[in-house]
Amino acid sequence: MNLALFDLDNTLIAGDSDTEWPKFLIKRGILDPDHHARQNDYFYEQYKAGTLDIYEFLDFQLAPLTRFSRSELDTLHAQYMQEHILPIIPPKARELVAAHQAAGDVVMIITATNRFITAPIARELGVAHLIAVELAEDAAGNYTGKPTGTPSFQAGKITRLNEWLAARGETLQSYDKSYFYSDSRNDLPLMSIVTHPVAVDADDTLLAHAQAHGWPTITLRD
Repeated sequence: MNLALFDLDNTLIAGDSDTEWPKFLIKRGILDPDHHARQNDYFYEQYKAGTLDIYEFLDFQLAPLTRFSRSELDTLHAQYMQEHILPIIPPKARELVAAHQAAGDVVMIITATNRFITAPIARELGVAHLIAVELAEDAAGNYTGKPTGTPSFQAGKITRLNEWLAARGETLQSYDKSYFYSDSRNDLPLMSIVTHPVAVDADDTLLAHAQAHGWPTITLRD
């Protein structure tokens, strides 16, 4: 049995769901465009450089979720999926996921984006297993704007994956082959421990690393 892990943003989708969500909210007048653009640029430069403070970013990124009830958020998310996500899912991404499923592999999306944004995207892609940033809730079930547990970012993806495997009575070595598809230098820790790392539409740092180590490089873009 094999394990196929996929990053989401800029890997299975041709864009970043973390940045598409605020764009959607800005169009509806929910977020101030100038302030959000400045903050988003600040964090995105850190992300590209591999220096992002994930907790500082999550305070910023999760704050808008506290303005709405869960039912209101679900309604907004359905519109967001139609307008911002479905148009950026490449057919080749769907085909690659389906190929691993047809081979009988266990397929998972493992992402640094939160579960509220990503769970419907995973369902759209037909992926049952998802590791994402988990969100704290208040007594009424609404989001508090804070994460819970270890954020699935950089080496945190290894921590969260090992927790998931342990809950199944497994380790990574329980699988004959382990694949991880990603675009980002931030995923080098996890890519370095699977048997089959694959760079997908990779950033410059990951591309150079992949080429130096003989890893496959592919594109899923049309």
